[in-house]
Amino acid sequence: MTRTVAGISIPDSEMAQAALATARAAKPEILFRHSMRVFLFAALIGRNRGLVHDSELLYVTALFHDIGLTAAYHGSCKRFEVDGANAVHAFLAGYGVPQEMLSEAWSAIALHTTFGIHADMPSHTALASLIAAGVQAELLCMHTDEMTLAERNAVIHEFPRGEQFKEHIITAFAQGMVWRPDTTFGTVNADILERYDPNYRRRNFCGLILGSNWDD
Repeated sequence: MTRTVAGISIPDSEMAQAALATARAAKPEILFRHSMRVFLFAALIGRNRGLVHDSELLYVTALFHDIGLTAAYHGSCKRFEVDGANAVHAFLAGYGVPQEMLSEAWSAIALHTTFGIHADMPSHTALASLIAAGVQAELLCMHTDEMTLAERNAVIHEFPRGEQFKEHIITAFAQGMVWRPDTTFGTVNADILERYDPNYRRRNFCGLILGSNWDD
């Protein structure tokens, strides 16, 4: 039988099971449970908004959205979001998913830490909006008016946050980026390293303009 949490069916196809196995093998428990809550919150928000989306694609994308933070990518010089976007693209392509859906999943992961643009993206890119909303609900307690308290509690019961989740998730994020500080420029990730690493100094866009090689 298909597993259901808060009225949301968790996909159970061959591809969904493979994505789950990949996430389970790659992620520490805190990131795995985080990803499952992102999927469920995103699905609940999508249902409330009446957004047409592919549940299986949403599920796989949620499972891969933070995989760039895991040990397999230690030493990468790319943004962790790009590592995750490339990983989901390769995974989905292996199952013959159409190019349009590959591109949608890639964009959803690549953009999920760049807040403020998803709500205004075209309706056919609902996946990016939903992944961003799921992340915002999970980390910032946003969009909670788009689900009932019973639904929210059911998600947390099935995939508990655990004690001091807020502090631990910041640490988990930082440990996936600490060796590539330049990749945090322009995203919320700079805030994470600024809190985690006392030696981190964020780049300043105004400084880059003023320090450029233009002679004026």
